[in-house]
Amino acid sequence: MMKIDKYDKQLIKLLQTDTTQSVSELAARVGLSSTPCWRRIQALEKNGVLTRRVALANAEKLNVGLCVFVTVRTNQHNPEWLEKFARFTEEMDEVVEFYRLSGNVDYLLKVMIPDMKAYDTFYKRLIQQADFSDISSSFAMEQIKYTTALPVDYL
Repeated sequence: MMKIDKYDKQLIKLLQTDTTQSVSELAARVGLSSTPCWRRIQALEKNGVLTRRVALANAEKLNVGLCVFVTVRTNQHNPEWLEKFARFTEEMDEVVEFYRLSGNVDYLLKVMIPDMKAYDTFYKRLIQQADFSDISSSFAMEQIKYTTALPVDYL
């Protein structure tokens, strides 16, 4: 495992909020020169600490402002069932997050869609994909906090 120091932590924080900063800007902000800063970024990527660089899009401007959390329960707890269900979620752009859970709910999907009619269409496709014992949907009324930045203080 890669040893992470205070410079790496600062770089991770900065890159999680804005990857458009130049290496020289990042270097100045963390107190390094450009070459060592660039080497650190490359090492963070090589070691899988930084997994990719992306642009975050505005859901409202893309007409997918309705966020639905879909909980799924099933009586099928086998690799074939999960593989089929996972393949379905991979093919559906509306599913932006997919988790297997412990507790009373087996799976959680985060679905981004334009409106209730679009969700109904999605739901009808969903129930055709696998054997479910229960599906429940909760519609987000307000987004109070949203971030893609992970905490680095536990390193």
